[in-house]
Amino acid sequence: MIKLLANRLPLWTLVGASVWLAGCSGGSGQENEKLVNREDPDDTGGAIVYRGENPAKTDDVLNFQQNLWQNLAGEDRCGSCHIEGGQSPQFVRRDDINLAYQAAIDIADLLSPAQSRMVIKVAEGHNCWVADSTACGDIITRYISAWAGESGKVPAEFQRIDPEPKSVGSSRSFPASSGDFAATVYPVVREYCSSCHSEDSAQRQQPYFASSDVDVAYEVAKSRINLDDPGSSRFVVRLRSESHNCWSGNCMSDANQMEAAIAAFASRVPTSAVDPDLLVSHALVLAADGQPLDTGERVETDVIALYEFKSSNTETAFDTSGINPAMNLQLLGGVQRVGGRGIRIEAGSVAKSDTQSSTKLFNHLTATGEFSVETWVVPSNVTQDGPARIVTYSGGAETRNFTLGQTLYNYNFLTRNSESDANGMPMLSTPDADEVLQATLQHVVATYDLIDGRKIYVNGQLVASDLLTGTNINDWDRSFALVLGGESGASEGGWLGAIRFLAVHERALTEEQILTNYEAGVGEKLLMRFGIHQDPLNGAIPNAYIEFVVEQYDSYSYLFSEPTFYMASGADTLATTDIVIEGLRIGVNGKEAPVGQAFANMSFTVTADNFDPNGVPLYTSPTGTIIELELGPEQDEFFLTFDRLMTRTYNRPADPTPAAPVPADIPDQAHIGLRNFAEINASISAMTTVPATTTSVESIYNAVRQQLPIAEDIRGFLAAHQSGVMQLSVAYCTALVNDTTRRASFFPGLNFAASHGVAFPDEAGRSLVVNPLVDAMLAHQIDVGGGTMESVATQPANGLSSELHTLISSMSSADTPTTVIAACTAAMGSAAMLIQ
Repeated sequence: MIKLLANRLPLWTLVGASVWLAGCSGGSGQENEKLVNREDPDDTGGAIVYRGENPAKTDDVLNFQQNLWQNLAGEDRCGSCHIEGGQSPQFVRRDDINLAYQAAIDIADLLSPAQSRMVIKVAEGHNCWVADSTACGDIITRYISAWAGESGKVPAEFQRIDPEPKSVGSSRSFPASSGDFAATVYPVVREYCSSCHSEDSAQRQQPYFASSDVDVAYEVAKSRINLDDPGSSRFVVRLRSESHNCWSGNCMSDANQMEAAIAAFASRVPTSAVDPDLLVSHALVLAADGQPLDTGERVETDVIALYEFKSSNTETAFDTSGINPAMNLQLLGGVQRVGGRGIRIEAGSVAKSDTQSSTKLFNHLTATGEFSVETWVVPSNVTQDGPARIVTYSGGAETRNFTLGQTLYNYNFLTRNSESDANGMPMLSTPDADEVLQATLQHVVATYDLIDGRKIYVNGQLVASDLLTGTNINDWDRSFALVLGGESGASEGGWLGAIRFLAVHERALTEEQILTNYEAGVGEKLLMRFGIHQDPLNGAIPNAYIEFVVEQYDSYSYLFSEPTFYMASGADTLATTDIVIEGLRIGVNGKEAPVGQAFANMSFTVTADNFDPNGVPLYTSPTGTIIELELGPEQDEFFLTFDRLMTRTYNRPADPTPAAPVPADIPDQAHIGLRNFAEINASISAMTTVPATTTSVESIYNAVRQQLPIAEDIRGFLAAHQSGVMQLSVAYCTALVNDTTRRASFFPGLNFAASHGVAFPDEAGRSLVVNPLVDAMLAHQIDVGGGTMESVATQPANGLSSELHTLISSMSSADTPTTVIAACTAAMGSAAMLIQ
């Protein structure tokens, strides 16, 4: 069971909180602010100069000064207001660090940094120095966490909050068809919003809820429409409260028009009331009732750039490492936000920092001589080549400091060092045969240091390494920029997929640290506590809950996992009353979810013997289930149903037997097909007599195997297949000609030492090569039954022979071995071999 860690309300009294931070203005916050030597009046370093009272000789005050004060004392952050003689609390005052510490300790929670009053105030929008207050809150949380960590503060134990009991209500779900949307809301957004929010607009901006394709618009618009409360829809709020692009000049009138259109849409959608016969729990909404969980401590001591993609900002991904300068990423070319935190890189899009702030990477990483690039990624497919750039710190397609990329099933790591070229070549790649890269969520870490060289870890496991002992990265270029999904200003090297997390560490993480970060996971996980103690469901057991760990998995679904029975006390009750739980299902918006019911066959009994006051797991393996997102985490209402809970049961009707499917009318299939990769390798080996285990052949086959056909359907033939076939044919034919014994047996009578003109003076000379190759490729007599032997009538003997004679004649300037290799390759790589 996941260990639940701290997230609770502040422990200290908030002195002066009602007037705290009022009226300050923000700034860019891009310059480093560092402490200087108080004993040297000339040592200012262009930074904030502290010349006040000496700090108390306690670690806590010094840690406060180092981790919080120096980062917030600048005038572009908090130093324009909360200083001596300024507004209370004066937590960045410059005359006495001890008094600043006393003011800060009242508004900072060292046991639960995210719940600090300081964090909450800024996250609500006060005096944030970047374009998103969430990013400011995250940065200050990291400052307080660093202060607390160095002061030895241990996170508080997780405190469960009992949700307000709420019965399952009636609600509406979006219909599968876009027809009602097309008749109500779509005409409004198409007329007034398509100049921006449409892919066919010159000023196109995501999201495309005004797309010319109504089905595309409908899918995007769902998350911005509240069918149960049209007035709270994002479309309406954007006009009424934020005055965003009002079309008539009267935002209130436009908001009313939008609300009326949504209300008309909602009136056409029937409500779903829960079946009164079901045994149901209390109802919960993820955004309102879920408690944030800390599922594990991450190793982030040496992080210098961090992207958790928490913000919904569609223009910028914020660097929340707290290390200045902030290396924020501009989302260009239609980068999309992904539900559950992340960005999706589409064709032609990148997330890019500027070269000035990217010098942070140069300064920190060249100083330590080592680094780690840590990501959680979801490649869109396993056919991307290049390598396609996932994360790159580079100056173009052929110059880089480092790159993490993808080539088919492989991750690649390019690092410019004292033994590489300017492009970071040769690169380190995961093994071809292992097919490590898959089109699913993966934790990928690439590390480099002077002792152990380069390493690539996937899902906590070391999968590739090479020793670069004695190398260094001293010749890195400081003018490069960090880019996700492609190269800066280049059309090549683009990558497709989702990036849900990125951190750059100024140290090479150890295998243990990487495994720790992998186990911590990615995204926000919340605890949902479904009450099951209401009458008449379970009146005998008060304060009983079924808890789930829930996260928004992506833009389309939720992940429910780790069901647990929890009761704050009750061992005495359980001594006489067992709790039987059978057939647990998840309901959403008034109905049981039609798919994703992984716990439907659950049968578990909580007794005095297995009762645990910390919770009783209702699972034997870490099973999870996916539930479809309908209205979004702010609106979807969840509940649980049971086939049996204690003595009460629900007589669930048997699922109806589906009608037999109508046999598919399959179109005529081709009578011929391609040999697949294994068959191609075996066929060429048999025809040339060169064993497939020959070292030179085997290495080429392993390299091009993914480039050969995997299916026999001839309609799937690609140009890349032919390229792979020819490379393999060259390898086999070269091995054949280089083996003097084997070639003498295969081409009897041919003098390989003779010149082209002497070896091939006429058709008879060329036939010494052509005839053995054609004979090797033809099917000879076969048994057609009863001992009758016949030859296959339709074979490409004449056409193939003529082409080979022509090829040999045209190579008069080549030597004899090269000519034979070319003729052999043409024969072995031809359609006569490929088609079966």
